Amino acid sequence: MAGIVLNVEKREKIGTGGARSTRNAGLIPGVLYGGKRGSIPIEINAKDVEMAIRSGKFLSHMVELNHQGEKQPVIPRAVQFHPVSDKPIHVDLYRVEPNAEIAIDVVVHFKNHDASPGIKRGGALNIVRHTVRLKCKADKIPEEIVVDLTGLDIGDAVHISSVKLPEGARPVIRDRDFTIATVAGRKAEEESTTTTAATPAEGAAPAEGEAAGEKKEG
Repeated sequence: MAGIVLNVEKREKIGTGGARSTRNAGLIPGVLYGGKRGSIPIEINAKDVEMAIRSGKFLSHMVELNHQGEKQPVIPRAVQFHPVSDKPIHVDLYRVEPNAEIAIDVVVHFKNHDASPGIKRGGALNIVRHTVRLKCKADKIPEEIVVDLTGLDIGDAVHISSVKLPEGARPVIRDRDFTIATVAGRKAEEESTTTTAATPAEGAAPAEGEAAGEKKEG
């Protein structure tokens, strides 16, 4: 649990006009779904949602809803933001039981860049996946996935099979050993560019003093 508690009320006004009225009152419209109760339109104090998002633990953790003293754990599934102000304008929350298994995106962080021979020689870390979708218990959602770059050289790749995942977690994708990141070689790219530039283009004009198809006499 992220320690985030949101006070919610059931939203009476629905539809586009209702959502606009809710926002004008300093609240954010949302939908609570999942479980036997079905979908319920809700509204949450906008400042509480903004503070929860700034904590960095809103979209990847289980949080608690409080409705008139009745509390229940939920997982934020989606947040819509205003295209200009970038403020949240709608939230989708999913009911869960603490021991239920869920699928959730977990952020990937990389460590020991200085211990990678490839990066030290000028290679670049090419991140293929910034998050990995894992299955885990709702009350044991990992904070992060940590990838150790120690020993990686130019041309090496990090696959999910080589990453130590948090206890009890497993990737949703199981049918292939997908790539998390690679170490690309800048030096190889530069040499390729130089070779291409040094090779005369097909159909280029002959050097001065030579006619096409003629040879110099030595």
